[in-house]
Amino acid sequence: MAELKYFTGAMNSGKSTMALQEHHSRGSEGVLYTRQDRAGAGIISSRLGLVSPAVEVTDDLDLYDDVADRKAPYVICDEAQFLSPKQVGQLAGVVDGMRIDVYCYGILTDFQGRLFPGSQRLVELADKIEVLPVSARCWCGERATHNARVVDGVMVYEGEQVHIGGNESYATLCRHHFMAGVA
Repeated sequence: MAELKYFTGAMNSGKSTMALQEHHSRGSEGVLYTRQDRAGAGIISSRLGLVSPAVEVTDDLDLYDDVADRKAPYVICDEAQFLSPKQVGQLAGVVDGMRIDVYCYGILTDFQGRLFPGSQRLVELADKIEVLPVSARCWCGERATHNARVVDGVMVYEGEQVHIGGNESYATLCRHHFMAGVA
């Protein structure tokens, strides 16, 4: 039975690496999608140095129609938090209508602890949600559960939900340290 699976974890938890590993282990015959990868359009890149070309998801791309045209045996989508809720629904349609496995990889929440629209819809529709076993660490050594945006060495709590580029960096924090900053 085909499934829509959402693999999630904080930044630096190996999501892109796992997406590329899944693709490799299945014979590299499926279609890879990504949206707003740090390496540029149409690329899935991991911090370990693995890189693969992928279809860049744009606002107007109908994922159901695209998968149907490609006749792919499975679908892997990295940076799935950046999908629109409608596109997540299209992926659910791929699973239910075409009986094709869809594996999505992404973070759940932004630097303010709020769900991304794509992540929210994946939580609502996924057949399975799995937190990746590799865990990024907070500076205190605990498992990181949240992402923080850092500008000039200071955590910030306001700004656009998605911002690619600029002088920001990101940190991963345990819930205790994340909540200490937003309380």
